[in-house]
Amino acid sequence: MNPITASELESNPKTKKEQSGFRLYLWLISYVKPYIGPLTVMVCCGLLTAGGELVFPKVIERLIDEIIPAKDYGAFSRLIVLLIGVVAITIAAALLRNSFQRSVGAKAARDLQLAVFQHLRKLGFSYYEQHPVGESLSLMNNQVKAVQRLYTGFFPEMFETAIFVMLAVIMMVQGNVVLTLAAVPFFFVYYLFGPYFDRKMAHWSKNMNNDRIEFNRKIHETVFGIREFRAYAVEDWDLQRGMKKYEAVTNSTLKWVFFLHSRWGLRKMFFQAGSVGLFAAGYWLIREGSLTVGAFLSFFLIYSIVMEKLSQLIGNIAEQSMLLQQAYPLHKLMLLKPEVEEPENPIPLRDPKGRISFHGLSFHYLNRPMVIRDFTLDILPGERVAIVGGSGNGKSTLLKLICRFYDPQAGSIELDGIPVQHLSFQDLRGQVGYVSQESHLFGLSIRDNIKFGSPEATDEEMEQAAKDAFAHEFILNLPLGYDTLIGDRGMKLSGGQKQRIAIARLLIRNPRIVLLDEATSALDNVSESEVKTALDRLFEGRTMIAVAHRLTTIQDFDRIVVMNEGKVAEVGTYAVLMERQGLFYELAQGQKREPVHGVEPEVAR
Repeated sequence: MNPITASELESNPKTKKEQSGFRLYLWLISYVKPYIGPLTVMVCCGLLTAGGELVFPKVIERLIDEIIPAKDYGAFSRLIVLLIGVVAITIAAALLRNSFQRSVGAKAARDLQLAVFQHLRKLGFSYYEQHPVGESLSLMNNQVKAVQRLYTGFFPEMFETAIFVMLAVIMMVQGNVVLTLAAVPFFFVYYLFGPYFDRKMAHWSKNMNNDRIEFNRKIHETVFGIREFRAYAVEDWDLQRGMKKYEAVTNSTLKWVFFLHSRWGLRKMFFQAGSVGLFAAGYWLIREGSLTVGAFLSFFLIYSIVMEKLSQLIGNIAEQSMLLQQAYPLHKLMLLKPEVEEPENPIPLRDPKGRISFHGLSFHYLNRPMVIRDFTLDILPGERVAIVGGSGNGKSTLLKLICRFYDPQAGSIELDGIPVQHLSFQDLRGQVGYVSQESHLFGLSIRDNIKFGSPEATDEEMEQAAKDAFAHEFILNLPLGYDTLIGDRGMKLSGGQKQRIAIARLLIRNPRIVLLDEATSALDNVSESEVKTALDRLFEGRTMIAVAHRLTTIQDFDRIVVMNEGKVAEVGTYAVLMERQGLFYELAQGQKREPVHGVEPEVAR
């Protein structure tokens, strides 16, 4: 399976066609290969179970044609013992088959889900920008669950049924060729019409699957946006949007069910018509003396079993075809390769100093205009550099490029003279501490969230990091202190409290390079000043790059870089840039004119 990028996948019209059908099916069943032994036992047990069904027609034939007319009670007793043995073997085989079926299906589905999960972790930020979280959750749950049916039923049953039907048809031909020929036409007449229903089922199965993905997206949006919906009193509006998504799922499901039952009804009608034809042919053969009553009943029972199994086989194949429609998004996902990949032979980073150099850097997001243009800058080890500028000038993007969340389209970034593309993720990201404006917190305890930065840290080191981030005091006031659960994404904490936890997590990591993306914007003025003092003290001698909005907080930085239209517009200290009265001066004057707590500028002054 050759991986491709998301852009290649979407731009190639042949891709979807190539990945459907047999190749997609082979990919799905590849997850069963490690369990070929249990699968073989399962198929053999299934054949024993089905084969037991073929014994009964032959027993009835002998009973009616030989034993009852001869009143041979000894033969009857032996026949009963034989049947008891067949039933016992059939029950044992069925129990063993069911046990292996659950085991193989669960393990294969587990391996597939784990493979999808691991691949999702490898995909870069570009994937998550283009695909909502609800879509990924649907792939992990609904699609994998649907594919599990292939492992637990469709795939092994297809082999069992195919072998069984071939054996049973041979028995039918050996029993009576005329009756076999009388039954065949009715079966083939159905399959002049059946494919139409199969195509319709496949179409609506695909629509049902897509509608369900959209509904899952909406559920995710509703759950994570509940505060905004309530704050703006638009719960009814959101409910109506959700109901429309749910109605689409219901409509596509009902249409799929309609064609499903229509297909089975039509098939049953033709099979019953075949039964009527068999009775007519059997009556004629019995009257002519070329067929016994027992042989006819035996043939009819085998015919009934064969038609049922053959119907299951064709239905199995049709349903697997529909299942492929649901499996296609999974395969499409697994074909994607990460936009940012770790080098096969990385250059080791020994004794890092923290020098960062940008050379002619240019970058844009997928299908969007250029964000950074020909950006060149050299940051010395231990230097504190602030990046400022208007919105949309690529300040935060610059920090993401340093961490290799993305790779630039042109130019390069070097760490201590080594291009970051040549470093392992462990070396690069192990030396970089990154705190964004909205850092993600886990629904665990405060202790676990801080130790996330350094899992091997002691409790004493964890508490010291919290103290340095000025979080220790408010943590102790919580009901369980450091063991307090903070809820999903830290929803039980205020914005400032969440940011202090994130900064404590950074402090315990003790990186060589510190990237702060509006990291103190959620703090009040007093807390921001305290945390900034702590950061300055604790990261002394380490390279610090901070994207800042409040310009007064970066007055003592070694250099300030002003970005405009993705380029370096001005570089200098706070005093020099203010004296120059250029773009930085205009930004600073604009902030001075902003209202303070809702008071007009003139009054505030």
